[in-house]
Amino acid sequence: MKDLNRVLIRPRVTEKATLVTENSVYTFVIDPKATVYQVKKAFVDRYKFVPVKINTVTIPAKKVFVRGKSGMKSGYKKAYVYLKKGDKIENL
Repeated sequence: MKDLNRVLIRPRVTEKATLVTENSVYTFVIDPKATVYQVKKAFVDRYKFVPVKINTVTIPAKKVFVRGKSGMKSGYKKAYVYLKKGDKIENL
């Protein structure tokens, strides 16, 4: 993957993700083919912070049943980016 702008798709803003930001852990939805090294490079390029560690998790697609119709909820890949104590990203 050559284009680092497409690695970090968007920050993941949920209740749980917002709670862990107090501990300098930020959650992002990332490209499904991205590696930890590419995520680190894209993060440093965009936010100018060097992360302590990065974990990636692949969320599988799930079957759903809503209003009498079955369908699929799409899967995605997310990354947990750990920063040093005291480092904060202001504009997510």
